[in-house]
Amino acid sequence: MPPEEAFDGRLAFADALRLALDRAATEGWSELTLCDPDFSDWPLGERAVTESLNAWAQSGRRCVLLAHHFDDVVRRHARFVQWRQTWSHRVEAYAWREAEPEHMLSCVVGPAWALHCIDLKWRRGVCIDAPQRLLQLREAIAERLDRARPAFAATTLGL
Repeated sequence: MPPEEAFDGRLAFADALRLALDRAATEGWSELTLCDPDFSDWPLGERAVTESLNAWAQSGRRCVLLAHHFDDVVRRHARFVQWRQTWSHRVEAYAWREAEPEHMLSCVVGPAWALHCIDLKWRRGVCIDAPQRLLQLREAIAERLDRARPAFAATTLGL
């Protein structure tokens, strides 16, 4: 998806996400940040998405996940849960519960490009590459991460 292109609706949002993750793999982004209240509308359980993430997850790369909660990820996206377990040394997951889910960000952020869903209800947003807008988005993520707690463990210990 080209920079500064808009998307509108759940299907367009899902297509834009697929393209963003493919772009991360193709361009070899060193860092990948994924944010959403619960990732329920994301196509994370699709084989093509986990293949893109596998292609992306190479030496020295880091992925940060930020959500209000990860319950829907565990219930709906088994392939992504497995991917998170496989690449646990590259993936950090955090929950930010200080505000209502509708105040969460929904975005994919890379080094020089981002997909930002501005309207969570209707899944409308834009892809951006303007440095100032990327900086503002990164600062908003950093504010939430500062108050977030580790979540979505790669493994669970049980007795």
